Amino acid sequence: MSNPDLQAELDRIREEISDSFDEELELQFEDDQLEMLAGGEERPGGATLDRRVYFRELFRLQHELVRLQDWIAHNKLKVAVVFEGRDSAGKGGAIKRITQRLNPRVCRVVALPAPSDREKSQWYFQRYVPHLPAAGEMVLFDRSWYNRAGVERVMGFCTPDELEEFFRSVPEFEKMLVRSGIILIKFWFSISNEEQEFRFKMRIEDPLKQWKLSPMDMESRRHWEDYTKAKEDMLNRTHTTESPWWVVDADDKKRARLNTIAHLLEAIPYGDVPKQDVVLPERIRHPDYARGPIPKEMKVKSVY
Repeated sequence: MSNPDLQAELDRIREEISDSFDEELELQFEDDQLEMLAGGEERPGGATLDRRVYFRELFRLQHELVRLQDWIAHNKLKVAVVFEGRDSAGKGGAIKRITQRLNPRVCRVVALPAPSDREKSQWYFQRYVPHLPAAGEMVLFDRSWYNRAGVERVMGFCTPDELEEFFRSVPEFEKMLVRSGIILIKFWFSISNEEQEFRFKMRIEDPLKQWKLSPMDMESRRHWEDYTKAKEDMLNRTHTTESPWWVVDADDKKRARLNTIAHLLEAIPYGDVPKQDVVLPERIRHPDYARGPIPKEMKVKSVY
């Protein structure tokens, strides 16, 4: 390969790497836009993590997540990670950064809607069971069976007897999961009252984020203290040796993401897996093959 050809190839490689990094930059710009919409209002938590430090550590941790993914697939591990916390606590942002570079066939996200009438008549945990990981999978639950201890309790969607039965059952349910070989990790994203108010105001002002606000989110602001009591009771009654809770300080989104990923990596011992060398095969060429033209009306218009 001549020097001009080599330089062109290097330029293409750099462009491809930059495009990969830009994916994270696009997500970060969304967060920055919320800050700008504050109109100069000082955020409750003060200065956030330096951007250069954040990106350097994020890309390093995401590289480790790929190694963890390969380890899980190779060793047929079953991993379930529960993400809980108040509305706007940053659960979704952390999940995005975990899954961003991973194979969706190995790592998938479960975010169930409100239960149907039929599901309401079933055993409470029944609708979550089909989504549990099989061998070689990691499942991230964006909210989970702990809905009963939070929103259902505060908003009156369950009876006191149903709530008490949940607290009696959940430790046994999770013990069964662990005995079956599932690695269960539970995160609670903790934010202050001032930080949640700040984030809600930003979402109200941002048309790209308003879809995240539901009437239930607005109602949750009125019931801050009720949710606090429910959270404290939930953590106290469901923090067990087999399946402990891990509380993430989430007022700073960047630190929360990095700390969550770092903890996840530490929670599952992993290493390198044996891999075969990948060799790109030569294309088979047939002398009678000619690529046909694509009809003009089938092409996407080149707007850009």
